[in-house]
Amino acid sequence: MKFGYFTLSDNHYENNPRSPNQFVADILAEALYADELGYHSAWIGEHHFSTLGVNSCPEMLLSYLAARSKTIRLAPAVTVLPIHHPIRVAEQWATLDLISGGRVDFAAGRGYDEREYIPLGGNFRDNQSIFEEGMEIVTKLWAATGPIDHHGKHYQFEDVTVTPSPVQKPMSAYVASFSKPSIELAGRLGHGLIVAPFAAAMTFGGLADVNRLYSETCAKYGKPRRNLMCSYFIHFCDDAASEAAARARQIRYYRECVIPAFPSDPEKCPPSYRYTLEMMDRLHKVKPEDLGSNSVLIGNSQQITEMLKKVEASGVSEVILYFNVGMKNHKMVRDEMARFMSEVAPHF
Repeated sequence: MKFGYFTLSDNHYENNPRSPNQFVADILAEALYADELGYHSAWIGEHHFSTLGVNSCPEMLLSYLAARSKTIRLAPAVTVLPIHHPIRVAEQWATLDLISGGRVDFAAGRGYDEREYIPLGGNFRDNQSIFEEGMEIVTKLWAATGPIDHHGKHYQFEDVTVTPSPVQKPMSAYVASFSKPSIELAGRLGHGLIVAPFAAAMTFGGLADVNRLYSETCAKYGKPRRNLMCSYFIHFCDDAASEAAARARQIRYYRECVIPAFPSDPEKCPPSYRYTLEMMDRLHKVKPEDLGSNSVLIGNSQQITEMLKKVEASGVSEVILYFNVGMKNHKMVRDEMARFMSEVAPHF
């Protein structure tokens, strides 16, 4: 099992002295440090207008990393495809794949915050259909050896070629999923799959069940099974005091960053986001002692290793680790990143 660095650039905290500019600089430094430490990948989120995170242009940060790094793979976490034109997305990430020497792991999803859609003219209520068509277009453009036409529900064009073309054949691509339709889309298009364990536990029973559904869907459409990945929040702690602080930090993240960003009003929630209502209800009620291995890795190195061994046994091939969550300072993040690679990663 491989490991990556992951961040959503969450900065939506009460009485927060950390500026967005400083946090983006910290993220760049952490991603370069991840390359130095030997992490397999760096996954940097896309968020707009500081509704949760403060980095709006992961492709720009990853282009910088491509020039400064040596081996680490470069990935968005994730591109919110329905608010971008898929032709432009295909062009941008094919170009990054070229200049990085084939180190892109493209990933896309629908997002979950309508406030990021409205100023950009996106259609939040119909974004499942827009997302699926957009992923089909991006996939076709990268695979094409000449101009293609497309006449769909949301997009129409003729005689389009993406230049430059990706170095990877096929281009490495993932669908981010909280729901069954997105898992099925990944299988139908032959892409990898990224899930959040918390959502997997609520919606499907667990990571092993997601793995089974994904494998069955790939087989149904005659596609090879690609990588199954998941994300985890992570906090090292060696005594009761540091564990209590870690649990409080994670609860703060849920209450101040996540809950305000997700749909929670049954009257306004689009049908494709109904599952989030239960998720948000649970997060409203969660207590520090409730946090467990279905979403958060908390403990010393041995405990975290044991939790990840179970993840590996469920069929997951890569875990991306969210260190800089809950207002951890930059030094603490770097220390935990180094500790993971020296004390946990060698067991895999």
